Amino acid sequence: MNQDAERPKYLRIADELRAKIRSGELAVGDRLPSIPEIAKEHGIARNTAAAVLDVLTGEGLATARPGSGTYVRKQPEKRRLVRSWNRNARGGSPFAGEMADQGLAGSWDYNSRTTLAPEEVRERLALDEAAGDDPDVVRTDYLFRGDGRPVMVSTTWEPLELTRGTPIVLPEDGPHAGKGVVERMRQIGVQVTHAAEVVSARNATVEEAKLLDIGAPAIVLTIERTYYADARPVETADLVIPVDQYQVLYGTSTWDEPAAH
Repeated sequence: MNQDAERPKYLRIADELRAKIRSGELAVGDRLPSIPEIAKEHGIARNTAAAVLDVLTGEGLATARPGSGTYVRKQPEKRRLVRSWNRNARGGSPFAGEMADQGLAGSWDYNSRTTLAPEEVRERLALDEAAGDDPDVVRTDYLFRGDGRPVMVSTTWEPLELTRGTPIVLPEDGPHAGKGVVERMRQIGVQVTHAAEVVSARNATVEEAKLLDIGAPAIVLTIERTYYADARPVETADLVIPVDQYQVLYGTSTWDEPAAH
């Protein structure tokens, strides 16, 4: 049995267009067939034809211009983000150090606030059941950039029972601002011993696509990271990285912190 014939037709049509893009037959800036054109040529419904273009835009091979059409997109040079314990020895921000290694200037926007941890975060930080509506974590939302271009977004949570009243209660304010979790925790006598990461992939949300300047529904890599001091979770984060622009490299070496907050 021909397994290819078992695949949905819209995926087979997307395969054909993808091959033309990869070969250069369809060059950067070329307009792809429109939804009506695909529907007529292949004898399919318009919603099925739209799914063909959704596949290619989701893979980052094409970009849709409202009122104009869908065009072959220039592929950015892929860079690497290192997830390793070998980044903290230099001090300062691990992300800024990682960008500097690639000849880029690392920067980030952030917004910190106290809030009541949602249930999933409570589990990850091993927090007791909420007794009321009082805030029990500091949440920080980040947009990281390299030379001004978006690299990744992340959201971090740190338990107030650990940091309240200390100089590190706000990750990006105070004397230890922007130095990364391992170094900041060290300032209050907490020795981070290890981290656990869960890696997955999914379509970007509309908000993530806008922040990262990628097409929706583009594919993004997600990393659910939690730092521990022995058995105690001291910080947890969700990182979102565009897969068409960055590869994530894992390695083990001497003790240190991965290249992100």
